[in-house]
Amino acid sequence: MHADRAVADLELFLAERGDLLLRTAVLLAGSREAGEDLLQTALERLLKRWTTIEGSPEGYLRRTLYHLAADRWRQQAALHRQLRLLRAGDAATVADPMAEVELRDSLVRLLMQLPPRQRAVIVARYWEQLSEAESAQLLGCSIGTVKSATARGLQRLRELSGSSARGQEDGGQARISKERMA
Repeated sequence: MHADRAVADLELFLAERGDLLLRTAVLLAGSREAGEDLLQTALERLLKRWTTIEGSPEGYLRRTLYHLAADRWRQQAALHRQLRLLRAGDAATVADPMAEVELRDSLVRLLMQLPPRQRAVIVARYWEQLSEAESAQLLGCSIGTVKSATARGLQRLRELSGSSARGQEDGGQARISKERMA
């Protein structure tokens, strides 16, 4: 009887939060198939601990997702190095649905180039829209770690997308112009 109640609770939880959790898993894994596998593995771990979790199981499940994704990133480091970098500046922003897909694909590929901690923080902060404190609690680190990983991750994304090089070139031109004006 207790097992039936646990299954019913889990089904209710997944009906309410399953789509959001799958979206997070897809972003962490880089593809829908890998995201589904990641979420399935995390759910298996959640099910093993279902009776010992007090309160909402979402925090446990999200943390498990992030940890499993970090494990997979470490295991597939060689594959990630071989992926072609896509430049965010090359994708034009238009109302074309294919352009949106290409832009999203570009972002996912750029995210896959980040170290695991930076990727997890960027996804938690900007995709999941969690605060620094919520991100720190979810990832099991300090708020300062979240702040520094966010700053480094954003800087690295700029470098990978080529926007920092353009910004430095533009900044250099602005300095030259200001010097000429003086």
